[in-house]
Amino acid sequence: MSPTPAQIIVGVDGSQPSVEALRYARTLAPVFEATVRAIAVWDDPAEYPAYVPLGRSEYTDAARKELNEALAAAFGDDTPLGLEASVVFGHPVKTLVKASEGAALLVVGSRGHGTFRGLLLGSVSSACVAHAHCPVLVVRKPTDADHHDR
Repeated sequence: MSPTPAQIIVGVDGSQPSVEALRYARTLAPVFEATVRAIAVWDDPAEYPAYVPLGRSEYTDAARKELNEALAAAFGDDTPLGLEASVVFGHPVKTLVKASEGAALLVVGSRGHGTFRGLLLGSVSSACVAHAHCPVLVVRKPTDADHHDR
């Protein structure tokens, strides 16, 4: 039995910082001899604290659409070898921290756009830094000034 390859976990919410996080993960995967695992996490909307919607599939479908669009924006047709992508229902921090167990690295964006409340990676990234079981890389959105420095 061959050992399970290391993984770089990437939290994806469709925002530009999460697309950049995917790109960083692809760049770092060979360094860690790892594959990339992209995870889009959604939770019940906070507007309905006592109400659990019966039709959760539309939230899963929307999260999957955002994940697929982020993957396309990050990689185009050049997806990393062994890329794994999944949509998970749960609390974003708890889900990403759990996924970080045994991972080589967790990569998140510094700020999300929060299509679903709770996916804002500002608070999520802070919590992941504090609680992940592996090193965490927080990627910010590139600015025009970044391009002038190159």
